[in-house]
Amino acid sequence: MEQLPMFENEDDLKRYYTIGEVAEVFGVSKSLIRYWEKEFDFLRPHKTGRGDRRFTAQNIEQVRVIYTLVKEQGFTLEGAKRELKERKVRDKERAEWIARLEQIRGFLVELRDHSADLSADLSAD
Repeated sequence: MEQLPMFENEDDLKRYYTIGEVAEVFGVSKSLIRYWEKEFDFLRPHKTGRGDRRFTAQNIEQVRVIYTLVKEQGFTLEGAKRELKERKVRDKERAEWIARLEQIRGFLVELRDHSADLSADLSAD
């Protein structure tokens, strides 16, 4: 996969990229990008009135994830779909754990502050 020169600097980002530019960056054919678009329902670049695809930076990141799974890690398309679903579940579970831990942390901070107040009251007596 070609390094992403257009992503070296956030100021260099274009708003939209053509399918040809995306295919060139990843060293794959335009038809493969179109095929992945059919296979992975989350990959939905904007289409102009003429049907030309316009890929955003987010779409290119989605292609990068697919490329990494299929071309670099050797997943089949079905395996890549399964992996992405599992990642989504893991991400949701992780977010739930983080929320729980933040609640516990808040409780512990309150407990510490309350304990410090009690200690100060006892010392004053």
